Amino acid sequence: MKTVGILGGMGPEATILLMQKVLSAVPAQDDADHVPLIVHQNPQVPSRIKALIEGAGEDPGPVLAQMARDLARAGAQAIAMPCNTAHHYAPAIEGAVDLPFLNMLECTADALVTAGARNVGMLASPATRLAGVFEAPFAKRGLTPVVLPDDGPLLEIIRAVKAGGKADGLSPELAELAQQLIVNGADHLLVACTELSLLTDTLPDGTPWTDSLDCLVDGIVGFARG
Repeated sequence: MKTVGILGGMGPEATILLMQKVLSAVPAQDDADHVPLIVHQNPQVPSRIKALIEGAGEDPGPVLAQMARDLARAGAQAIAMPCNTAHHYAPAIEGAVDLPFLNMLECTADALVTAGARNVGMLASPATRLAGVFEAPFAKRGLTPVVLPDDGPLLEIIRAVKAGGKADGLSPELAELAQQLIVNGADHLLVACTELSLLTDTLPDGTPWTDSLDCLVDGIVGFARG
């Protein structure tokens, strides 16, 4: 079993959710059957929203690169990061360590193709769209993103989750935005923000959806057990 290092803290609850999902993904009979993780839970990573949306924040790249080096020194054999937007800084991470980077965007795009998706409704931070992190993985596989005319309300939901907002108050809002994407032509929904992964219980029935966090979990388990 190989050890995976997690660049965490973006946000903290999403990192804990990743760990729970990795735990649940393994049919373990004993402690030793589970995937070894080294988690760098660093909520002090500079804000991706400030850097990419407001254009006035500190560059997260150097901090993420140092975290990757810390994980490598601690014994990680691969690096994974449960934050879609932060994949904008993947080159800084890959340049910092000589370890495989389990790219959540690539894992997600592969899963969408396998699921038969074509027009993908994006439930994601505006920073994900502005950084264009899914553009290359989607283009390579013939996937078309469907976005909201105004993704500001999605950002407000994400901020509310980071501030400790309760799922029962936020999930209906997310469901309404998902329905807008379906009306706008989405044949498949993508939860592409790990804060929103905490709110998937009320997504509309009848339209398939994929959570990028689940795709990363599959990648982590596959690498660790491969």
